Amino acid sequence: MGAITLRGMTWSHPRGYDPMVTCAQDWRARTGISIEWDKRSLQDFESFPVEDLARRYDLIVIDHPHVGQITAEGCLTPLDLPGREAPFAALADGSVGLSFPSYNWQGRQWAFPIDAATQVLAFRPDRLDRAPGTWAEVLDLAKAGEMLLPLRPPHSLMCLFTLCGNLGRPCAVERDQPFVDAEIGVQAIEMIRELAALADPACTGMDPIAVLDRMGEAGSRYSLSPLIYGYVSYSLAGFRANRIAFADMPVAGDAGPIGSALGGTGIAVSAFSAQREAAVDFAYWVAAGPQQAGRYWQAGGQPGHAAGWEDEAANAATLGFYRNTRRTLEGAWLRPRHAGYMPFQEAASQRINQAVTGREPAARAIADLNALFLKSFAGNG
Repeated sequence: MGAITLRGMTWSHPRGYDPMVTCAQDWRARTGISIEWDKRSLQDFESFPVEDLARRYDLIVIDHPHVGQITAEGCLTPLDLPGREAPFAALADGSVGLSFPSYNWQGRQWAFPIDAATQVLAFRPDRLDRAPGTWAEVLDLAKAGEMLLPLRPPHSLMCLFTLCGNLGRPCAVERDQPFVDAEIGVQAIEMIRELAALADPACTGMDPIAVLDRMGEAGSRYSLSPLIYGYVSYSLAGFRANRIAFADMPVAGDAGPIGSALGGTGIAVSAFSAQREAAVDFAYWVAAGPQQAGRYWQAGGQPGHAAGWEDEAANAATLGFYRNTRRTLEGAWLRPRHAGYMPFQEAASQRINQAVTGREPAARAIADLNALFLKSFAGNG
C-alpha cells in the first residue's frame, strides 16, 4: 500500500490557512500521512456548495449554517463514531459557547470546531484608551468619523441577528413564529441605518477582512468597528501596520454582551473520501486541546477549543483577544441551520442593505424578511 495523501479545502486568510498547513506538517511527521491544503476566498467560503467540495476533497473546513443542507445532500461523514466515545466527549467538553453543538444536526455531529468566533468589537488601542462598552459611546465615535461597519452580505444580516439578540428578542430559527419581532426588528434596522449613514458608503461592499485591513493600514483614521467577527490575526505584532484589539460587543440592551451571532469554522470529512478513516483521525486530532492550545494558535489560528482560549501565552501574544471577548462568545446565539437557510441568508442580507441605505419604513423591510424566512422552509420538510 502506497503512502496516503489527503486533500483539504479551507479559506484564504492566514487565520484559516496557515494553521492547517502547520498542523498537516506535524501530522505527517507523526503518522506519515500527507495533507495538501487548498484555499478559497471568504465570500466563496460562505456560499460555495459543500457537495461540490466534498466530491473533490477529503477534509473540508465548513461554516455551521451549512449543516442542514449538508444533511439533506448526504455529502459528509458523521463524526460521532463507535469506538471514539472518549475523545468525542473530550471535544464536546472543550467547547467555547455553542461552537461544538453548532455542528450537530438531526442527532449527528458533522464537524468539530477548530475556530471559534462571534461578532465582537474591534478597536485601535493606539487611538482609544479603552473599548467603548455601550451603544451611545459607539455612536459618539461614529459621529467623529472613526467607525467602519462590515455590511457586505451576509454581515448586514449578522448585525441584525446580534442586535435583536442583545435587545432581548432573538430572531427565530424555526418556522413556527415570525423571523423578526416587529418592534425589536424595526429598532435594530434603525440602529444599523444610523451607523451606515455615519460610515464610509464603501462599507456595504466590505467584509470583516476588508474593514480590519483598512483599520490596520498605516495612517488609518479609523478607531473601531462595533459589530465585527473577531480576527485574532490583526492583534498579532507585525501583522499590519497598526495592531487591533478586540473586546466584548457594545451593549444595546440590559443583559450584558449576549445575543451575538455565532461564527467560526469546523473541520468536516467528505462522505465520498476513499480515505475516510485517515481523514477522521486527523479531524479528531487537530480539534483537540493539545493542538489547539499549541501549534494551531502559534501558526496564526483562532482556536475552537477552550484550551486555546485559556492559554496564557495565546492571550499575551494577542492583546488579550481571547480573555477580552470570551463573555460575548459564551453568550452568543446560534443562527438557523435548516436546508433552505443559505439562500435566505444572501437574500435577507441584500434586503437589509436596501433598507439601511434607503429611506423606506423599517417595518416594510421586517415584513419582507419574515416572508423570506417562511419561504426558505418550502420543500424542506
